[in-house]
Amino acid sequence: MNSNSELLLRNARVVLPNGVVDGVSVLIEGDRIARITDTPEPEVRHYDSDQDLRGLTLFPGFIDVHIHGAVGVDTMEATAEGLNRVSEFLVSQGVTAWLPTLVPAAPENYQSAVDVIEQLIHEQSSAGDEKQSGRLRSHQQGSRSIGSARVLGVHYEGPFVNTAQCGALRSAYFRSFSSVSDLESLAVPNDKTSARMMTLAPEIEGGLNLVEELNERGWVVSIGHTRADTGVLDGAFQAGAHHLTHFMNAMAPLHHRSPGPVGWGLSRDDVTCDVIADGVHLDPVMLKLLVKLKTSDRLTLISDSIAAAGQGDGDYRIWGETITVKNGRTRNERGSIAGSVITMFDAARMMRSLGVAETDLARMTATNPATLLQVDDDCGSIEVGKRADLTALDAAGNVRLTIIGGRVAYQN
Repeated sequence: MNSNSELLLRNARVVLPNGVVDGVSVLIEGDRIARITDTPEPEVRHYDSDQDLRGLTLFPGFIDVHIHGAVGVDTMEATAEGLNRVSEFLVSQGVTAWLPTLVPAAPENYQSAVDVIEQLIHEQSSAGDEKQSGRLRSHQQGSRSIGSARVLGVHYEGPFVNTAQCGALRSAYFRSFSSVSDLESLAVPNDKTSARMMTLAPEIEGGLNLVEELNERGWVVSIGHTRADTGVLDGAFQAGAHHLTHFMNAMAPLHHRSPGPVGWGLSRDDVTCDVIADGVHLDPVMLKLLVKLKTSDRLTLISDSIAAAGQGDGDYRIWGETITVKNGRTRNERGSIAGSVITMFDAARMMRSLGVAETDLARMTATNPATLLQVDDDCGSIEVGKRADLTALDAAGNVRLTIIGGRVAYQN
């Protein structure tokens, strides 16, 4: 394959930004979508590769902005090989890009974790260059072609959060913010294009100054693990925090005389939220209510998965304690829910079961997370000129094909 290699996807149902169109051909040149048409391709034209997607529905590839690990690998302790193993697992789940998420820890743990993230970003970038120059070939495993989901950067969940809403996070590592020097121990990838996201509680000491400082540095700032009142939340919004992390979880509950972060988030159309759609963190009735109130334009699905995802029920040693998984529900030694064991595919399947339309689902799994990370000009929807990051589902909702940067990364 060369930089102008072509892949034709024929006869697909395609979820476009404004609707679903059947019998569509998508032409990919290099790593970009070159043409989308509902007219048959001329049979005299030959392409480097083509696939008939009859019976499949093509979605923009899922993007997970909050994930701690999977298949026995935790982002805080992973090697580059382990982190890549997560990426390979994710492509089988329709995920084309993800943001490794770190929990509060000692500075040296942050540094080692980010070193590994940076190494994998570099390796993936180099592999992409080799693929475009024709030196790289897909790695075959039986009938499946395995690639890896792109690592987009890093997400710090904490350490600047409220001890009263610690959830499964280790409060011993929580901090307040007094000066910019407090950010020096938070390692970030050297790649200037990598996304940097932080979940914080604006009511902590120096919280509003922290939001302002991070916003000026180009971080995506999200509010979570918080008990902030509406006045503080309004101040955080003005300082640059326009998103809420795992909405309704690890935040003060809604009360009619104390709306807090839940009432504030529901009342503002200029605030977006992400949710864990596993039926455990939020009851399905609440998920339906959120779609009705916030609409698909303002909701992002996340997995918030931990290393136990993809491993089944059992006891797992994660973040210095034993986390038990039983019937798909996590529980730590303190009795709290400790992340999830779902993937973005599972979250999408849950929302489909609640009657969410495919165009709305594409927004919540791809377009909105891309917009949140400010990469929506490059990916997150099926449009000419954008990256060919795609996933195809069959009529039963199973992932049958995942394409990353124009290359088949998974096929079943």
